[in-house]
Amino acid sequence: MEPLVHERIPRRRRRFDDDHDDLRPRPRPGPDDGHDGPATGDRWSSYPDAVPGPAPVPAWVVTDAGATDTELGVLKTGKEADVHLVERALPGGPGCLLAAKRYRSAEHRMFHRDAGYLEGRRVRRSRETRAMANRTSFGRELLAGQWAAAEFAALSSLSATGVAVPYPVQLLGTELLLEFLGTPDGTAAPRLAQLRPAPAELAELWDQLVAALVGLARSGRTHGDLSAYNVLVHDGRLVLIDLPQVVDLVGNPHGPDVLVRDVRRITDWFLARGFPVDPEGLFHRLVAEAGLDA
Repeated sequence: MEPLVHERIPRRRRRFDDDHDDLRPRPRPGPDDGHDGPATGDRWSSYPDAVPGPAPVPAWVVTDAGATDTELGVLKTGKEADVHLVERALPGGPGCLLAAKRYRSAEHRMFHRDAGYLEGRRVRRSRETRAMANRTSFGRELLAGQWAAAEFAALSSLSATGVAVPYPVQLLGTELLLEFLGTPDGTAAPRLAQLRPAPAELAELWDQLVAALVGLARSGRTHGDLSAYNVLVHDGRLVLIDLPQVVDLVGNPHGPDVLVRDVRRITDWFLARGFPVDPEGLFHRLVAEAGLDA
């Protein structure tokens, strides 16, 4: 499989698409650069101040308070959030690459799917509910927090049960730090849509996909926006990404309809490549795994 190659986007430019960018590191500030922060890196690690991911924490995660974070570039831009590449490392010690998903500020964010996805996620205070419904600046900030918290919670529970999702390292405000899926030089893993797998590879990817969807269904969820663009393949491992809109199949009245759409979109990709799949059979299996009445 050919690795994904990034093209550099100037930092001043904002785009609302899914293109990727070059990840060449910026120069690190030194002790004489007038910075109040650490001698190397852009800032101290935020791990001690954040909500940590589920235990056990993988050995590759750097949790030491003396570590620093360095911005390396933009991985992806989107309508609700941007994803940046961050290196977290101890001075002269071990480090790890992380994907920092940052939900947009109120004046730049374009949440366009809130109503159907957020059913079942209502806050208790009526003032906050009204603010979100009316899309005030305060309400949009609350929505950003809901999206971030919902994705972190979903990734935490799914990761803990072995579903193929990125490990959620931490949540701080509207920023999630996630497992980076790619090579050590910062090249992101390709999306399923970018691959041209051979028949044997298609069969393996299909088996992994079904296992991931069954894991979602057993937790009472469906992805909510599943397509070949929201699936990464890293070293033969299939991973579901972009789950802020994950839908509760029981609590959300639109859940079954969303499940139908998820199944149709992803099976269409396999069918278009000549791989024989049964969308209806997969749907009924997921309904059964979720404990729903077909």
